[in-house]
Amino acid sequence: MDYGEQDNDGSPDTYDDQTFDGEEMDDEEQLPTDANPLSVQKSSPLMEMDKNDQSIVLRDETQNGGFSQAQSIIYSSKKRQDDLHMLGLKIKQHEDNIKFLKTQRNKLDESILDLQVILGKYHASSTFTIANEDHSAHQSEDETNQQIILHEKSAASILCQLNTRHGTLAYHLLMTRDVLGVVATLGKVDDDNLNRLFSEYLGLDTMLAIVCKTLEGVKALEVYEKDGHINKGSGLHGLGASIGRALEGRFRVISLENLRPYCGEFVADDPQRRLDLLKPKLPNGECPPGFLGFAVNMIKVEGANLFCVTTSGYGLRETLFYNLFSCLQVYRTREDMLHALPFINDGAISLDGGMVRNTGSFSLGNRVDVDVRFPKASKTSNVSESYAQTEKKMSEIKWEKEKLTEDIKREQALLANAQSSFEKQKQEFVMFLAQSSSHATQVLAYGF
Repeated sequence: MDYGEQDNDGSPDTYDDQTFDGEEMDDEEQLPTDANPLSVQKSSPLMEMDKNDQSIVLRDETQNGGFSQAQSIIYSSKKRQDDLHMLGLKIKQHEDNIKFLKTQRNKLDESILDLQVILGKYHASSTFTIANEDHSAHQSEDETNQQIILHEKSAASILCQLNTRHGTLAYHLLMTRDVLGVVATLGKVDDDNLNRLFSEYLGLDTMLAIVCKTLEGVKALEVYEKDGHINKGSGLHGLGASIGRALEGRFRVISLENLRPYCGEFVADDPQRRLDLLKPKLPNGECPPGFLGFAVNMIKVEGANLFCVTTSGYGLRETLFYNLFSCLQVYRTREDMLHALPFINDGAISLDGGMVRNTGSFSLGNRVDVDVRFPKASKTSNVSESYAQTEKKMSEIKWEKEKLTEDIKREQALLANAQSSFEKQKQEFVMFLAQSSSHATQVLAYGF
């Protein structure tokens, strides 16, 4: 073919068997074996940059993750240290409180010793002898105890027997140390007629009821088997059996701490702390004819039982006798009492034997003579009145000491709990540091 000649498709002829750039080679032709495409023979700069960037990103992510975890460790460590610091402050506070309370209790112990010396002088003084006491009062107390003992199968009889044989030691046994006594022995009434009326109104079961300071004292008096039956060898049952007095039937026990106390005011400047109860008033402002007062205020309470018998600081009048008599009114005659019915809410009695239990409930018929009565109050001299005031102060200080002792026990329990929490959190903090140390080493390797 000559130069300038073209094929039928108009394309120029080729020289030899080669092609120009952009033209395809013959299908029969193959690339030399040592000739490789650029993409296979060598990575491009763009590809190298992508790999480097990816490596940097991975490294950054690793470093950022380590930094974040390091921050978490530091924050957690700081929080644990703060918690330990707060617990340490609590421990110090409880220790200081215990030290202060013990100091206060020691001061009260000194005051008690001083008062004991004063009371000892009263006992040693010739002016404080049995000659200054009303012998009839002592005889009355003995009579009351003897009347109680005659009820041989009662719990009160067992306690009085122990008291007669062993004196006050009878109330220092584990089961009886919380017992104050029997209702009939805890108050005194001067007037024989009123005494009979009060005994009848309360009834024999109540007059023989045992009075405890707390519910724990009540529980100690009777022990039960797993099947619910009474353990006859324990409590008062076992005590009765030991002195040949088998305890039969039910007996009443009163827990002072579970009674709702009188929370009103007291009669001003009254050494007996009589309750300032609202007297019944007619429309003209006067009391109903024949009204003599309230039964709860006609009971005389011994000085030791006037104050701080319960842990809350209440005495027997505003707990025991207020719950037994409430606002029971006393009138001169039955006629006076019936005329005053619109003003009677909690019952009333009259000196001639009338009795209203509560609104609308009357006790008719002959009197029932209850043989167990309150003893008579003694006519004390000025010296014994002073002695009673000293006993009152002693009772108040002992009550304050008991409260301080309870506060010390509570603070000691709180201290033990805080110390236990401190040791536990301290161990957890040490374990936390140990577990995070390996990671901390890796973080430091990155320069953090």
